[in-house]
Order: sequence, then C-alpha cells, then structure tokens
Amino acid sequence: MNERIINFHSENDFELEHEEAISAWIKKVISSEGKSLGEINYIFCDDDYLYKINLRFLKHDTYTDIISFDNSQEDELHGDIFISTDRVTENAREYNVDFSEELKRVIIHGILHLCGYKDKTESEATLMRQKEDEKIALFHVEQ
Repeated sequence: MNERIINFHSENDFELEHEEAISAWIKKVISSEGKSLGEINYIFCDDDYLYKINLRFLKHDTYTDIISFDNSQEDELHGDIFISTDRVTENAREYNVDFSEELKRVIIHGILHLCGYKDKTESEATLMRQKEDEKIALFHVEQ
C-alpha cells in the first residue's frame, strides 16, 4: 500500500499557514476529480530557485509562479509542485487580491495539472481558470 501524503517544504523563509486545512482541501479537490492521492510534494521557493528549475528542466528562460512535475500513475496523483512565493506576491499585487487567495489559486493549479488539465491554449486556460474558481470555493478554514 502506497503512502498517501501531502508534504509541504520551504526552500526560503515562507511558512504555510493552515497546513491541515489546506491538506484537507487538496484531498477534497482530488476526490472531486475522481482521482486518488499518492504522494504530492509542495516546495515553496523564491524566484531565482524556480527560474533555475524552469531553465534547466523546461528550457524556459522566464520567471514563473509554479512548475508541476507529474509522476501520477493512472488515477493516483503523485508529483512535485514548486511554487515561487515571490511570484505569488507579485501576482496578488497585480490582480489586487490577498496573498492567501492567490496562493490557494496556485496551489490548486498544480493539482489540476496533475489531474490532467492543461493551460497552453486559450480554451485550456479558460477551463483551468473555471476549475480553479470551482475548487477554491471548496476551501474552508475552521475559525
């Protein structure tokens, strides 16, 4: 039996708040897509760290907010999801939303990629954004 786990790791000084609530939400989203959880690793980092990964593995000479490495096996999701907290901060400013809202969007964007959603074309990107909104609505933190 494979271990079913979500790991959060930071390569910078970022500390994820509400880790248990976020894990529960991610599991709910995975289930809502008819998938099951394998092992998913979130790695929070800065722009330079993710830029180097983007250049080395994807040959993209650009900054990005997220890179997902999908190691899923059939309907069991496995992967490494790298998130630049610098980009999330910038995007939150640009889109005039709270950092925590933008972070949730990026966190779930990675899961949606592992579920098979793409965002290369305009129609794929539109569906991805609809799915992000739908999944963000599933998030709840007990106060």
